[in-house]
Amino acid sequence: MRSYSIQEINEVINGVIYGSTSQSITATEQLEKATTSEISFIGNKKYEKYWSTSNASIAVVNEDISIEPGENRAFIKVKNADLAMSQILALFAPPAPIFHNNIHKTATIDETAIIGEGVKIGAGCYIGPKVEIGANTVIYPNVTILDECTIGRNTTIWSGTVIRERCHIGSECIIHPNATIGADGFGFRACTEKGLVKIPQIGNVIIGNGVEIGANSCVDRGKFSSTILGDGCKIDNLVQIGHNSKLGKFCIMAGNSGLAGSVTLGNGVIIGGSASIKDHTSIGDGAIIGAGSGVTGDVPAGKTMLGYPAVEARDALKQWALLKQMVCGPKK
Repeated sequence: MRSYSIQEINEVINGVIYGSTSQSITATEQLEKATTSEISFIGNKKYEKYWSTSNASIAVVNEDISIEPGENRAFIKVKNADLAMSQILALFAPPAPIFHNNIHKTATIDETAIIGEGVKIGAGCYIGPKVEIGANTVIYPNVTILDECTIGRNTTIWSGTVIRERCHIGSECIIHPNATIGADGFGFRACTEKGLVKIPQIGNVIIGNGVEIGANSCVDRGKFSSTILGDGCKIDNLVQIGHNSKLGKFCIMAGNSGLAGSVTLGNGVIIGGSASIKDHTSIGDGAIIGAGSGVTGDVPAGKTMLGYPAVEARDALKQWALLKQMVCGPKK
């Protein structure tokens, strides 16, 4: 079992210690559940009230915390408790699943594939013709990577993922279980003779560096060019990204949200859970789309949108307040 003193933990996060404790820390836990040997955190002043009933000996806290730690307890004050806790969680993270051999004997790897130094490929994987995989990438069991794909260095691809032909994934990426990269875009046209005719989707997907894609998410290939995810994008579970969409750098999409075809996101756009974005829509840099919202038109940079159909947040809040008055009557 790993064990750290408060001084050893603070060497990692470079905070300021308030109070003192001799208790060694063996794990992390939320305030309400923590024991004396576990470290927790307070990332917002509204959670200060839970400290008095918590058994945690140490908490990582923001600099604006106003309470005292108490006897044989301590705080480590930092500028951003959430970021500091991410460093502490790494200290206590269990080891990754073990590979007894770098390339499992049941993996099928085409003779034309180029496999970089230190690559690990698990049982039941299929690596197709002319695939290139960069050094130190880890591919867990039962992953399919089809013809002419490229995978960068130090990328992790979890079980069940399918990466279809001619798609390109950068370095330092994480693709979680059962994600599908490069499936056909959803393209059909009405035809009097045949009903609905499928439009061939002959493009691909290009994913930048440092991108994370959640479990069971889908990134469709372009119809005749590329669906693009810029560096640093973070995609949650169960997200749909339609064909020919283009995401700038460091975009965030929360669970169950979706982009229709040919949507353009600027840099740093945040899409809340279950939000949906109409096709051929552009959303400017730094815009925020609230959870459950439906965007039907372009959104300027920096705007926050709420509602269905989505409008500027302040207008949405006014509408909701008026609706509440109509239903419940004015405040007495």
